[in-house]
Amino acid sequence: MDSLLGTLLRSLRTHADQQDTPRLLGTAASLLTGLSNPLNVTLLTSQLLLSPAIWERPDGLQTCLRMLSLFHSAALGKIQQQEEWRGAQIGSEHTSQLAQANGLQCEEWIKAVIGGADEKSDRWQHLLVIGGMLIGLESRESVGLTRSLKLTLESALVKAANLALEHEAHECGLGSTCVALVLNHTFPILSDSERIRLNYDRLLPLLVEAILFSPEGLESGYFLGTVDLDIIQVQKQKFNWSSESDSFRRVQRISSRPLMSSMGPLSRLIAHAVENVKHIQLIQEVLENLVVFSKTLLSQWRQNKLSEVDVAEESLFLTDETFKTTLPVLWQLLRSALFGMVVVLRGILSRVLSDGVLSQKKEDANVATSVLRILRSLYFISSRLGSNSFTQYTFVYLTAIDILNNYPDRSDHFIHEIRPLELGQIPQHPLDRCLDLYFLNTSEYLTLSLPSETNDQLLVAAANPYLVSGGNNNLLPIFEAAHSVMLAVLSAPQSAALTAQHLPFYVNALFQVFPQNLSARQFRLAFKTLIHVVMPPSPLSVSQPHLPSVLLELVHHRALTAPQTSPKRDSVEFAAVPPGQVQADAQTRTLSERAVLALTLVDSLPYLPVSELREWLPLASSLANTISDSQMRGECRKRFWEVLNGGEMDPERGQVCVAWWNTRGGREELLFGWEETHGNEGEEAMMSGALPPTPERNKL
Repeated sequence: MDSLLGTLLRSLRTHADQQDTPRLLGTAASLLTGLSNPLNVTLLTSQLLLSPAIWERPDGLQTCLRMLSLFHSAALGKIQQQEEWRGAQIGSEHTSQLAQANGLQCEEWIKAVIGGADEKSDRWQHLLVIGGMLIGLESRESVGLTRSLKLTLESALVKAANLALEHEAHECGLGSTCVALVLNHTFPILSDSERIRLNYDRLLPLLVEAILFSPEGLESGYFLGTVDLDIIQVQKQKFNWSSESDSFRRVQRISSRPLMSSMGPLSRLIAHAVENVKHIQLIQEVLENLVVFSKTLLSQWRQNKLSEVDVAEESLFLTDETFKTTLPVLWQLLRSALFGMVVVLRGILSRVLSDGVLSQKKEDANVATSVLRILRSLYFISSRLGSNSFTQYTFVYLTAIDILNNYPDRSDHFIHEIRPLELGQIPQHPLDRCLDLYFLNTSEYLTLSLPSETNDQLLVAAANPYLVSGGNNNLLPIFEAAHSVMLAVLSAPQSAALTAQHLPFYVNALFQVFPQNLSARQFRLAFKTLIHVVMPPSPLSVSQPHLPSVLLELVHHRALTAPQTSPKRDSVEFAAVPPGQVQADAQTRTLSERAVLALTLVDSLPYLPVSELREWLPLASSLANTISDSQMRGECRKRFWEVLNGGEMDPERGQVCVAWWNTRGGREELLFGWEETHGNEGEEAMMSGALPPTPERNKL
């Protein structure tokens, strides 16, 4: 054992090729477990931290990870050795001889190993020793540590981390990324009493720098621009990104780096640091770093040929190798980056909501604006996932919007900042259309706090080109967002004059796109919203009190000439339909255009004035009975009864409905109107009470 130790020490003191390092580390792990002299254990640990063979040309964090694994494996080996010794000790008469042959006890061995982390080596290297042992010993709790020894190790780790942070705070080298690596692996097993002793004010900037800008992290996002150099046109309309290209191998290396492979725990550690920093300006610095990184990522993606291909057309313009092999690896890396940054943003917003100082200084509006800027720059990634597929993203997005809604001037400034480059036109570049989609989705939530001039000059102008673009499959999500924005603008109380100006145009647009490009659910929701907008207490109901009847008359007139067969459309449903509405859409997909229009009239009944409700109850009932298909007619009758009996009517309107149903023939008209009108078709007219004709009988 001593001769092997001497050979290993000589190998460690001289520089060796990098490929020999794993062999040296494996030998060192077995020796650390087997040595019986604590001085030798301390000596070997010290030489491992100073060895030119390991640290003269380190392989980045891979070398640090190997060293962390070395002490992790040595700790596990020591525990296994102790278990074997205890098993052999039972029933043996030579206990002292077994103890001497087994070497050091576990606690003595730990103290000897920690003794090798002396002042000759860097503080961040000490973390590799303590962290590796703590992870290894914690994973074997059956033998494990005594409570006091575990607390001693945790305290030593936190002390070494704080000392390393003081030295590496302004460095961007291997030491700072090593601190991030070790704390990322050991933080979950630290007790709360030790976690609060960490210097989060120094830790937070180091973690953000390590993951976003360091060579061991995302490299400031510049790797995305290098992909464009390796994309070549192989056919007339096909582009290829080879799996043998340098840029793809670079993407693979980034994905396999220790920090990137544990992006989830690392982002949660950063979020925890955000929630515990003492100086608030550090949070703003983190946001500024995220803004810079996200803008760089967006700029690099725009310079990439892949950004010129729409998501729905990738299979047409990309080769199979690109579509199935290389591109999924890139998007997996970008999704990991997105998830990590969203977790950090969640921590920032949680701190804003719980910190009264931030709200008093109105810093929450600045934070919300920065968060929305970051999400805009990352929208080319998140738009591929769907708006409801990531709950933390939804929380961050809606929370930032809620905060910004409290500051109308900031909301107006932000909307002008992210406005489309060319209002009134549909851009040709898919990335510009993606940013238009983000603008429409975000502005929909801000219409109540925006002035009517902004709603008119920006929101309506941006939505107009997309309102009648539903026939293009690539524009379906933006088509839906544009209609949502128009409904939000028309519903805003401060936009009453704007509603009177744009309502005719929007109603005409609705009828143009239905039923070919607008689903029955969406048409009914849009029209019900319009009826609600023009009803009291809206100012528009005073200037134009007959507008609800005019809108319903348009629906009724179109329904009388609408076809009674189910429309054949391939693109009615949009890409981002909420899961709870998929079943409802499936049930209405077989309804004819006339049936949908009849249901639209029925949906609008609870919002009509009492005087007009008396007029439209029989009209809606008679329209439902013009539907020839019994199943569709049954759906209309069912919905009619739900409106009458389901609590949608207020007491005054309910009395009108009861009177119409009981004393004005409403029941007979709705339930038996079709049978009374069409029940005797094809039969010979005869006087009441006459006997039916009998066929002549053959007398033979």
